[in-house]
Amino acid sequence: MGWLGIVVLGAAVGLAGWWLHPLRNRGSRSKHGSRGMQMAMAIAAGVAGAAIAKMAGSVTGIFLDGDTLEWPICTAAALVAVAVTAGLASRR
Repeated sequence: MGWLGIVVLGAAVGLAGWWLHPLRNRGSRSKHGSRGMQMAMAIAAGVAGAAIAKMAGSVTGIFLDGDTLEWPICTAAALVAVAVTAGLASRR
């Protein structure tokens, strides 16, 4: 999976994670950010989480580019990043 695949994976996980997070409606009523900004933050967190996982896996030698283990690790890292971001944004 190349970098384009990482960006698409992170964006899809970010969008799905923001949409499915149970606290996402709580933050939209406050003055701190609109729904669009929270969604953009979740997508950016998903892309960043997947990219960091890909770089960390390549540097440590856990997987090489295109390995089967790369997909689930990048997906899990993106899910954790989105859950933390959406949770923190909704508790402001």
